[in-house]
Amino acid sequence: MSAAEPPIPMARSEAAGVARAGVLYGLAAYLSWGVAPLYFKIVVARAPALEVVAHRVLWSAVFLVGLVIFRRQWPALRRVILDSPRVLAVLAGTTMLISINWFVFIRVHETDHVLHASLGYFINPLISVALGFAILRERLRPMQVAGVVLAAVAVAYLTIASGEVPLLALVLATTFAIYGLIRKVVAVEAMVGLTIETLLLAPFCAGYLVWAGIEGRGAFGVQSRATDLLLLAGGIVTALPLLWFTCAARRLRLVTVGFLQYLAPSGQFLIAVLVFREPLSADRLTAFIIIWIALAVYSVDAWRTATRREGRERPGGDALCADMIEPAPAQRGSGVPELSSSEASRT
Repeated sequence: MSAAEPPIPMARSEAAGVARAGVLYGLAAYLSWGVAPLYFKIVVARAPALEVVAHRVLWSAVFLVGLVIFRRQWPALRRVILDSPRVLAVLAGTTMLISINWFVFIRVHETDHVLHASLGYFINPLISVALGFAILRERLRPMQVAGVVLAAVAVAYLTIASGEVPLLALVLATTFAIYGLIRKVVAVEAMVGLTIETLLLAPFCAGYLVWAGIEGRGAFGVQSRATDLLLLAGGIVTALPLLWFTCAARRLRLVTVGFLQYLAPSGQFLIAVLVFREPLSADRLTAFIIIWIALAVYSVDAWRTATRREGRERPGGDALCADMIEPAPAQRGSGVPELSSSEASRT
């Protein structure tokens, strides 16, 4: 650096580093979820969907408990279990929702309908907006209304053109949206909540696996060591992207995370079409195009609103990175956002 060049302010340099780290964590999380069909397709070829879900829950619980202990969140988890019966009851309800979501997601791989998963997770943000309006009485801006209407048009068009409702996609989208809505209002940190949910499911999953083993219906310990390792890996496949997402969500603005989230269904779409060779009819492609337009409208509106809310521009080469950073809790006035709770359970 020459003497004529002023030193870069420490705050700006740190902001740029935080934002870049956040983007890398976000890319790791969403790209992992985007390529998850490759893993699940291999697993469901060796074991039935219900057994895959059971192993995923059981080993996720083990992995997440380890993460909670490592991150020193055990007191928070114990408080919810022992001292917050209402929160625990709500988490029992969200546990049912996420178990349905996980089973259907794995089922689409077993039945060669990964495109339904992609469609469901593309629709999900728009259903979340509609639920916010209907239940939380949140005001919708005109472009948000347009996005929701376009999504409804896409589903209606696909239903009429194919002669059947895209049920799997709608179940994935609605269960995840309702899950996110409930977790948005319940007072529990994202990873602690997900850990409790998996712990609530774990005894049932363990019981099913024992029964399946006794009845000779289980694949674990029967087929091969490769199958056993693939089933055990379900915990890491579930929890590691979650950890990356949590790191990203704490470093980035929600609008930045919102844009990154489209990487997951985009990856699922490309894998379904290019790798699994699922048929992409003209009607289905048209529905996807309408959904993509709806998401573009919604995303542009979200970006403009967030930019106006910032109310300022940051000069210099690191401005873009600085604009990505999630404001500190004191600036927001309401603590760490609970977006991570609705994203935490994503595949």
